[in-house]
Amino acid sequence: MALPPPSYGSTVLITGASSGIGADLARQLAERGYDVTLTARRRDRLEKLADELREAHDVHVDVEPCDLGDATARRRLTSKLLAGEREVVGVCNNAGFGTLGRFLDLDLERETDVVRLNVEAVHELTGAFLPRMVEQGSGAILNVASTAAFQPLPGFATYAATKAFVQSFSEAVHSELSGTGVSVTSLCPGFTRTEFDEAAGAEDAASKLPDFTWMESDAVARQAIEGMLAGKRTVVPGMVNKVVSNSGRYTPRTVLLPLIDRFSKS
Repeated sequence: MALPPPSYGSTVLITGASSGIGADLARQLAERGYDVTLTARRRDRLEKLADELREAHDVHVDVEPCDLGDATARRRLTSKLLAGEREVVGVCNNAGFGTLGRFLDLDLERETDVVRLNVEAVHELTGAFLPRMVEQGSGAILNVASTAAFQPLPGFATYAATKAFVQSFSEAVHSELSGTGVSVTSLCPGFTRTEFDEAAGAEDAASKLPDFTWMESDAVARQAIEGMLAGKRTVVPGMVNKVVSNSGRYTPRTVLLPLIDRFSKS
């Protein structure tokens, strides 16, 4: 149960590939010889990354701009790839975003957009490509969750809930696929230097965190790919993140929630 070796006519789909962890997943997969298909909303960034990968690693790179939060656009993309000449042997469901603030105060449509991208897109893309992978007897899906998946987060209520779904769903499907040659790996990074904080409006909160709590996106991507290659169920990169995830699992909610709420307001 692992990502198969690179082969002629195959590709690995990477969502949210225009920056951060997604871009580094693309770079490191290409470095290992994989042809890749890049998708995100920003065509210009995808094309720039595609040129970089072709020149550096002589791999085939397809660019498929798509707003994965749009169900119609998402289905158009999956239909095109399933009917295409290249076999999708791996999927990295990396696209996602969050919002900072009390749920009561946030724009409901924007919160619904978080659910559409973080949950619906991951759910649909996983379901779209799994049957063919199982038929072929090999393949790997990486679903990017978060250490936020392991506990409720006041101030990030919707985001944490979506990542809890990704984590639970991925682990369950991974278990269901035992013996098929196909794996689903849940990646649970913590604070990672990407554009996430800016998009979430959380730059001030992020600036208060000590340096040792942060990881670089290339290091997270490296551990993610190693997890896909090994067919792991869950990857939590970095010792700090392992401690945080275990604390979230086992600390009583009556203790944990007031502490998180107090920190989010500081």
